[in-house]
Formats: sequence, C-alpha cells, structure tokens
Amino acid sequence: MKLTNVIKTAISTMAIAAAGIASAEECKNPDVLRFSMIPTEETTQELSLYQPMVNQLKEATGKNVEFFLPTSYASVVEAMLGGFVDIGMHGPYSYVIAQEKDPTLQVFATYAKHKGHFQEEGPGYKAVLVSRADSGISKVEDLKGTVVGLTDPASTSGNLLPRVSFTKVIGEDLEDHFSRVVYTGGHDLSAIAVIEGQVDVAFVATHRLDNVIDRGLATMEDYQVIWSSPVIPQDPFVVSGKLCDELVEQISSAFLTLSDSEEGKEYLKNVNASKFVAMTDADYDIIRDLKAAKDAKK
Repeated sequence: MKLTNVIKTAISTMAIAAAGIASAEECKNPDVLRFSMIPTEETTQELSLYQPMVNQLKEATGKNVEFFLPTSYASVVEAMLGGFVDIGMHGPYSYVIAQEKDPTLQVFATYAKHKGHFQEEGPGYKAVLVSRADSGISKVEDLKGTVVGLTDPASTSGNLLPRVSFTKVIGEDLEDHFSRVVYTGGHDLSAIAVIEGQVDVAFVATHRLDNVIDRGLATMEDYQVIWSSPVIPQDPFVVSGKLCDELVEQISSAFLTLSDSEEGKEYLKNVNASKFVAMTDADYDIIRDLKAAKDAKK
C-alpha cells in the first residue's frame, strides 16, 4: 500500500473514531430534568400528587426534576421536540405524531391500570361513546343530528378512534352525522359536558371516565355506553433521544421500580394503577395503522 493511502486510511480511521467520541460527548446529561404530561384530570390537581415520581427520579439520577404544566397535547409534543422537556407522558396518538417528527424519541413504559368502573385491568384502555343515562339516547340509531364532544385533535380515544373506527359504524364522517362536533379540551370536561347537557354524547377514555366518577363528579349510573372501541395501549412515557444512554436507563428504572416503595405505591394508587410496565415503540403500531387510515381519508 502506498504511503499516501496509508495516511488517508489512518486519517479516515481517526475521523471515524473522533466522530464516535464527539457523538458520545454530545449526548445530553443536564443538571435538571424537565418532565411533562398531557392534560388530564390528574394534572389539574395538586402537583404534590407527582412528588413520589419526582423523588424516585431524583434518587435514581441524582438530578433535580422540574414539572412543566402543559396547555394541550400539542404543547407536550412541541416541548419535547424543541428540547425543553426531557421526559413526557403523551397520548398514544400524540406520541406517534411526535415520533414521526423525531424518530429518536424513545417510549419506555406505561401504566398498568387497576380494573375500574369502565376501565379494564392492564396496560390498555378503550374509547367509549357515552350519553346521559336519562337523555333517551341509548343506541347508535339515536345519534343522528345530536351534538358530540371530542377532547383534543391529538387525542387517541377523543379524536382518532372516533374519526377512524366509529365512522365505519355510522357510515359517514362525524361532521355529516352529528349536528355539531365540539372539542372540549379534556376527557373530564367531555364527561362533565354530557352530564350538564352541553353536549348530547361524548367520546371518553375509560380510565379518564373512571377518574371523573372517583372524584364524585358523576356516578357510573349517570352514563349510558353506546359504543366502545377495541383495546389500545395506555399513554406512553417517553424520553428524549438526546439524553445519554446511562441516564435513559436510570430514568426507565425509576419508573419501572416505582411500585417497590410505599411512597410509589401511594402515587400509583392515586392514579388507579398497579405498576409501570415496559413498553416499546412497536407496541404503538396499532395507533400508526389508525393514523394511516385517518390520513388516507383526507
């Protein structure tokens, strides 16, 4: 081999090695971790509810943790894409939207929920279309011309499933079947809007409907279930792909072992969950299929 080729090879090897070192050095290892989650009934309550989770994260990572209170599903997505938030709980649909824009985002866990009033045991849930029990609206045939409540454009059970799965049941788009389609801003707001007569029916996630009942804002008997979706995976907890691998492992471990401490068990009890379970990106392929079907209708 000529000397020039040897030099070129050596330089190339050094460049590759340097790039690898630079890449490793460029991973994010901040002094403060920022955590956020989509607006839910829990996030509107006292932030002290999340203190056990924060404490576990602090202990596992040795870092301070700040909570970013979002205004919408989209604000959590944008905060993660912009690098402002390091750990986020998304809706399944909003996670898929975010991951399309930044494939380095990593889902690592979700809740395994307790069986509730409408919620089934495990890391899945359903979208249910409910009416007020005394409204006279009790079946799909009663829906034509009524007012329906959705939650947020990036919600899985409050927008995606209604627009993909339920439209197959009624044979037309929501706007053509209902007299008005209203975005309420949250599952609890949708459930309450049904009780207060602001909408005739609404699509609500089963575990979010349970939360409304547990808070004493309604009873199970107040609702008539008209339709329910197939089971879909619970809200994913996601870390930024910019974080260093060791830090990601520490964060994941903090969540997956939360049920080992009494403080952690108390937190999980407050969100009607038994534990966190490990999840992967592939677990949300069912949501990608639904999104593809929705996008194809445009």
